[in-house]
Amino acid sequence: MAQYAGAKKVPQPEAAVLMSGALLVLGGSLVALGVKPKLGAAAIMTFLGGVSPTMHDFWNQQDPNQRMQDMTNFAKNMALLGGALALMGVEEPWDLSVHGAQKHGVSRVIDSARKLLAA
Repeated sequence: MAQYAGAKKVPQPEAAVLMSGALLVLGGSLVALGVKPKLGAAAIMTFLGGVSPTMHDFWNQQDPNQRMQDMTNFAKNMALLGGALALMGVEEPWDLSVHGAQKHGVSRVIDSARKLLAA
């Protein structure tokens, strides 16, 4: 990925790829565990908002195939950004989160999981 980032004129591409990967892992972990999910969603939104116009700049592509590929990836990233934005509106703590289990007890978390699986 660092070579691709370098080709897109990203300064210090190796460091940029490592930092963006760390941002995604941190954000995804915070959301998945329900530990500071809004901070995790913000990290994901930061990644997608910064990377998408730089790496998928379809408006600058001359080759029609490359333009279509970049447009598709840009649109997917914008959809993911919208999903992360929607997570900002979820009440905390989530029933299935680490904090939800501590606040409501494990039995309520198990009941919530059963309801999700039954649906």
